[in-house]
Formats: sequence, structure tokens, C-alpha cells
Amino acid sequence: MGERDDAERKKAQERPTTAEPTTKSAEDPKLTLLAEEVSVGKEAVETGRLRVSTETHSREAAVDETLVQEHADVERIPVGRPISEMPSIRQEGETTVIPIVEEVVHVERRLVLKEEVRVTRRRKSERVQDRVTLRYQEAVVSRVEGETKETDTGLTDDGQVHKG
Repeated sequence: MGERDDAERKKAQERPTTAEPTTKSAEDPKLTLLAEEVSVGKEAVETGRLRVSTETHSREAAVDETLVQEHADVERIPVGRPISEMPSIRQEGETTVIPIVEEVVHVERRLVLKEEVRVTRRRKSERVQDRVTLRYQEAVVSRVEGETKETDTGLTDDGQVHKG
């Protein structure tokens, strides 16, 4: 960009700078007019470097959450009555009834309902409060030390005006 500007300045200096006629003829007087032109361009200039890293920190946080626990109550109920066919597992409200059978040898074989196992689900909610440690990260930006370059604007990479 600088070489082109220098070449244009030299051409402008070689042109006539006075308002003289270009021909010596009195019949055809011409006046040469001059005008300057400007050419503006831009280029990327490195003015400094940055380094970005992360830092991990810890902080305490309060936790207030409801935890649900579930357990089963198992109750065995002896029945001891003869049945003609195998009973199926059934549901009675929140309770699942599982029939337990055995074959008993008599002169004849019969199914006898020996017992039923009843499984009932119980749900319990409990409020828990505790302190936990949470980690988080922050970005840290720092300038890389080195020679500062002056830009076309007269500012250095740290934003200061260059005097000189």
C-alpha cells in the first residue's frame, strides 16, 4: 500500500503545477487544472495477543429436596382350604396377593391353598436439607507479554496514543 502511494505522489510532482497554457498558440489557449486523488485501503495488523484459560472454583450450595422411599410389608396368612384349580395372582387395592399352593397326598389328590403372601407397598416422603459443594469455571483473559506494534491509527495494542 505504501509503495503505490509513493508512486502516485511522484507522478503528481512531475505534472505541471502552474496554470500555464499547454500550447504556445495564442489561438488555442488551454488551462491545465490539477486535482489530487486519495486512495484508502486497510490491512490487518497484529497489535497483541490474548491467552484464555479456565479456572475451576468451588462454592457451597444449600439443597432442599424431597426424597421418596418405598418399602414392602410382607404378611403371610395361613388359609388351609382345598381348591379345585390354581388361583391367579391378584391385586386388592395397594396389596398384591400371591397364592402359595401345595399338593397334599390323600387317597385322592387335591389342591389345598396353603397360604397367601400379601405384599403392600408403602410410600414415605421425607424433606432433606444438606450443604453440598458445587464446582464452576470462569474464563481468565490475560495479555501475552511482547513487543507492542504501532497501528496506522497511532494507537498501541494497549489502547494508548503513540506520541512521537
